[in-house]
Amino acid sequence: MITKYSAKPVKDDLKAKDAIKFLAVCGLLVWFMFSGVNKLNYNWQWYRIPRFIFTFVDGSFVSGPLIKGLWVTLKITAASLLFSSIFGLVTTLFRLSDSFAARTLARSYMELVRNTPLLVQIFFIYFVISPILGFGRFTSAVLALSLFEGAYASEIFRAGILSIHQEQWEAAYSIGLNRWDTYRHVILPQAIRHMLPPLVSQAVSLIKDSALVSTIAIYDLTMKGEQIIADTYMVFELWFTIAAIYLIMTVTLSVVVSMLEKGEVK
Repeated sequence: MITKYSAKPVKDDLKAKDAIKFLAVCGLLVWFMFSGVNKLNYNWQWYRIPRFIFTFVDGSFVSGPLIKGLWVTLKITAASLLFSSIFGLVTTLFRLSDSFAARTLARSYMELVRNTPLLVQIFFIYFVISPILGFGRFTSAVLALSLFEGAYASEIFRAGILSIHQEQWEAAYSIGLNRWDTYRHVILPQAIRHMLPPLVSQAVSLIKDSALVSTIAIYDLTMKGEQIIADTYMVFELWFTIAAIYLIMTVTLSVVVSMLEKGEVK
């Protein structure tokens, strides 16, 4: 008599073992943190944190300084994400063009931006470029982040475009499409599926890199936190809270894009 073998019990055992290992690691981390906290002799004041996030006055929701700083961070991130995508795509098209001048310009921009620190670029744009062109702090921050992230995004766009088989180009040209229409209707719609995961990683990096704009006195989430710390001396509580807010933003972005990839969000 032949019996059918089922892999389900084995999978269940593996899941149970993985869950036990995960809980063990979490328990070890919690123990490590509490041990360190006890040795610090620090006067924790977590009860004061909520009012810096939001409060209710006469039954109405009132944003705290951290929420106001978060709103500035989101505006900078959204604008920088848009312009970095434009810079990245234009740089990619220049690098793939037949023009020597366009390829040289794109390559020079990429090498210059990718091989210098973002903080230096922010200072250069704010203290050197913005007085000449009349840019404010917000515009300078968006420009610096867009140029920096766009240089990295250009390589993602280029890799996605080059992943499309040559036959797709030939088929597009054979039906009379020019180069621009081929990119718009044939190549980019196919390449976006390959580019989406690394672009999400780049967007996550952009959210974290936006904290550097606080160095030019933009009152984003990080700057608001520093201001509160200067007034309250609650160093650890504020930085842990700010880190948690950044973590929520990045994880939410990753989850949403993962759902889009799977077709769960239409």
